[in-house]
This record gives sequence, structure tokens and C-alpha cells, in this order.
Amino acid sequence: MKPQSQRFVSRITRDTLALILAGGRGSRLKQLTEWRAKPAVPFGGKFRIIDFPLSNCINSGIRRVGVVTQYKAHSLIQHIQRGWSFLRGEFGEFIELLPAQQRIGTSWYKGTADAVYQNIDLIRDHDPSYVLILAGDHIYKMDYGDMIAYHVESGADMTVGCLEVDLETAKGFGVMGVDSEGRVRRFDEKPEEPQAIPTKPGKALASMGIYVFNTRFLYEQLIKDADTADSSHDFGQDIIPRVIKSYRVMAYPFRDVQTNSQAYWRDVGTIDSYWKANLELIGVTPELNLYDMDWPIWTYQEQLPPAKFVFDNDDRRGMAVDSMVSGGCIISGSTVRHSLLFSNVTVNSHAKVTDSVILPNVEIGSNAVIQKAVLDKGCRIPEGMEVGVDLKEDAKRFFVSPSGVTVVTPGMLGDNPHYAR
Repeated sequence: MKPQSQRFVSRITRDTLALILAGGRGSRLKQLTEWRAKPAVPFGGKFRIIDFPLSNCINSGIRRVGVVTQYKAHSLIQHIQRGWSFLRGEFGEFIELLPAQQRIGTSWYKGTADAVYQNIDLIRDHDPSYVLILAGDHIYKMDYGDMIAYHVESGADMTVGCLEVDLETAKGFGVMGVDSEGRVRRFDEKPEEPQAIPTKPGKALASMGIYVFNTRFLYEQLIKDADTADSSHDFGQDIIPRVIKSYRVMAYPFRDVQTNSQAYWRDVGTIDSYWKANLELIGVTPELNLYDMDWPIWTYQEQLPPAKFVFDNDDRRGMAVDSMVSGGCIISGSTVRHSLLFSNVTVNSHAKVTDSVILPNVEIGSNAVIQKAVLDKGCRIPEGMEVGVDLKEDAKRFFVSPSGVTVVTPGMLGDNPHYAR
């Protein structure tokens, strides 16, 4: 169903409050979330994961946004304060930080629904017509205006953003069954045997963790859930399965507006998926186009000098091939291949970096060899160290993922782990 007009979409987005749930630990990212929340993890050479849902809001015309935080949120809060303070409060625009404050009761957030419920008084203060609830830990571009327009035009009480995934992947998602008009008739949270789409036996319809609510309906369901003693206070586990029987819950398929095919979406919740999604970006025509000026990804960016490549001798040449290199980097008589370097990375003479993701402020010593690795922020790799060459040896001191990606943090190298935020 297409929105009636751009003016219609603009009106309803102005009447929408977005809440980004950014309090998750992201334990499957292992040591990368030891000292930071998952939405604060760097991604794509210069961004953090939280920048993608925030940019989607701004680009969609939604300029009233709350970011709900909890777990080790300092670097996330700092990033938002530095990079996302450009909205004008005089015009009713804002990005508010909503840390766990025990506003209702004495407990911290118990689940996704409880995180919203504990801020229900703040939602009432803003008095939106619609509430858009987003996960803060996925990588994608999406025009939320189209989804909210679909929600309004279909007469829904709640709308769930969804995408098609294979059956094995679906085991980690909420899986929906819908009728011919797109109304959700069944919802199973992380099922052992996901229900396939009838016309696509190998695929299931999975929830993206993106929800649009009519505000009054949201209030009713949050209060009812809070009063339910045996609830886990989660949208997918509790609220959606309960409301689909008596209320109009619609599924909104996330499609590419130009090709009508499955749009780009990545859950970078494991080391392997995080490494893969970053390296996908260096392809000639990656699915996620970071150079798209029609849908820019905003972020906080330090004022840094351009990347520099120095020395041009036959045995000592500073070069990067098939790679992305951010500002402030110095490739000094070393070789970088098929890798992504964040800002302020120094690679010293005769070092070799291959198939790797190097986070900010890393220094790689002379003659070091780094391959198929993720080096966390602030790592200082000693001269001659090899990472990713002998995985059995790596496993004794670092973390090695199931597909053989070696993760190194400052703490593993004997440095202060608090630095890597």
C-alpha cells in the first residue's frame, strides 16, 4: 500500500516519537562489548552501529527521538552528545538520552517492553500520535515514513517490520504467519522449528524488531503487561503473541523501493557477522552504499588529517589495495590488502594487514602480520607479532571465532581495557 502523498507522510512523521532501544549488552560480540554497549560498537570505518537507526530517523523526517540506554552506556552517550546535538529544541526537535533511572519501581529494565514502560511518563509528555520502536543494533537503511503511512492506511493498532530469512537463521528471530492482507495471525519468538512462508518453503517471515504503535494502544498494552506477574516484559515474547488474537496487527515487508527485492539488513551480533559485514563494504558495488548522498549516514567525526601513504621503495612501499582507509591513518612502508581501517590507525614498516577490520587508534608495529582479524580500539601490536597466522596459538591468548576470525583487545595485550570504548 503506497502513501497518499508526501505531505501526508510528512504530517504523520511529525506526529511520531521514535524510541531506539540501545541498552543491550550484545554478549555474542564477546570482548568487543566488554566495555561498551553493542550500539556503540564502531562499524564501517567511521560510524557506530547506533548511527544507522538514528540516520534513518532523520532522513525519514522523524526528529523527535529518544535513545533508551542501560548497559555500559558511557561511550554511547558521549558519541550521541558529540555527534547528534544539531537538532533545534526551539522547533520541537530533539534526540533525548533515556538511561535506566528506575522511574517506575526499583528495578532496571527487565525487557524491551519494560524499557518503554519505565519511560511511559516521558512519552506522555511529548504526546505523539504514533510511537516507533526501533532496535539500536542493526545495520540498514529504511524510510520509516513509508512504514508509518502503511500503518495508518491499513487501520492497524500495531505494525511489525519484517523481512524474509532462511529457516535456520529464523530460529534467532520472532517468526510470523500472515494472511492474504498482511495481518499477523501467528507469532513465535525464536522457535526451534520456524514456520515457513507457504509460497516459499525455504524462507520464514522474521520480525526486524521494528514496531509502530498507535500511542493509546501502546499505553494500554504496556500497563497490562506490567501488571502480568509471569510476563518477561518483552515485545516479541509477550506483547505481540497476546495482541494478535484481538487486535489488528499488520506486517510491513521491508523491501528495496527501487527493485522491490529484499532490502539490505544485517544483524552484526556475532564476531563472524560483524567481520563479514564490515568487509562487504569494500567491494566494488556493495549492497550497503555508504556513498549515497540521497540517504547519508550521519555520525560524530573527529577533525583529522587525510590518510597518508609513505615510502615508495621496492622493499618498503606504503600501499593499500582493495581496502577502505579512514582519516588520520598512516600506512608507513607497509601493505594493507582487503581490509577496513578506522581513523588514526598507524601501520609501520614491513607490516602486512590482510582481510582485517582495524578499529580506531590502533598501532601495528614493524614486521607484524595481521590476517583475518578484528583489532579493537587502542590496540598496540608489538613489532613482529603475528595474528591470524596460527589459530591454535592465537586461541591461547586471544579470542578465535568459529569461522577463524581472531579478536584482539588492549586487555589481551596487557594494556588498560577501559581504553577500548
